[in-house]
Amino acid sequence: MRMVPERGRTVAVLAYDGMSPFETGIVTEVFGLPRPELEVPWYDLTVCAERPGPLRIVGGATIDTRYGLDVFASAQTLIVPGISDVRGECSPELVAALRLAHGRGARIVSICSGAFALAAAGLLDHRRATTHWQYAGLLRRRFPRVRVDPDVLYIDDGDVLTSAGSAAGLDLCLHLVRRDHGPSIANAVARRLVIAPHREGGQAQFIEAPMPHDLDDDRIAQTMTWVLSDLRQEITVESLARRAHMSTRTYLRHFARCTGTSPIRWLITQRIQASLPLLEKTSLPIEEIARTVGFASPVTYRSHFVRAMHTSPSVYRRAFSGPVTTNLS
Repeated sequence: MRMVPERGRTVAVLAYDGMSPFETGIVTEVFGLPRPELEVPWYDLTVCAERPGPLRIVGGATIDTRYGLDVFASAQTLIVPGISDVRGECSPELVAALRLAHGRGARIVSICSGAFALAAAGLLDHRRATTHWQYAGLLRRRFPRVRVDPDVLYIDDGDVLTSAGSAAGLDLCLHLVRRDHGPSIANAVARRLVIAPHREGGQAQFIEAPMPHDLDDDRIAQTMTWVLSDLRQEITVESLARRAHMSTRTYLRHFARCTGTSPIRWLITQRIQASLPLLEKTSLPIEEIARTVGFASPVTYRSHFVRAMHTSPSVYRRAFSGPVTTNLS
């Protein structure tokens, strides 16, 4: 029989056919490696599958486990690091295992697309949850009872925790260690992994925000193209409506139908996005970047940046800057 550490927690991670080994590797690295130097009872990790046996992983290799859903459902912490098809249905057996474990008080965790399995089991109903930003819209459409937040790296809702894509699983796993053993132990694990014990900001800073494609209203598309041609110009809803030959009210209605947002919110997003390459690739002062992308003042720019990106322009620059230049050519 597998022995459970006196103060530790049994952790089970679900492997599945066709998976990338990265997310499962995160869990193994944090919870599976023995850490006697920390002098605290560590976790007891088991890799499980819906059906024991060999599973294919990306790259042509296989992983083989003899543990099935019965062992998975019996753990104190269950981690679903992803699913094979975000548009398909989860198996009734997996749904039943998640519900059984949750019903007896286990801690349920998802990484990336694993949130779809938790949602299928009803564990995210009326809760805030996150997933990879690419899947956020689909998760919201498939499971409208879930309060999807695509901006954060992870969400701790007590007995159910969800994280964004791939590497955000590291943030959540470290958070679990911090919850169980305190910040000193979590910081020690982070140092051994050579990562920051806590990352500032959320996944909003990684989201690509291109201009909406396939708009069914050329008038709206043309005004958006005009805006993007020079973000420094003064732009109002009234000026956009005039260019589209619409009343302001009609323009607002058509814009919302085409894009799902308002013209001003879309404009702010485009200005923030236009500022990112300047933060990443130039040494221009924040004040000059604000003017270049059309914000009235650096204060306004910083305020909108923090609201959109969940971090400041300066912190973003430190995280993402490479070799810099001093001009825009």
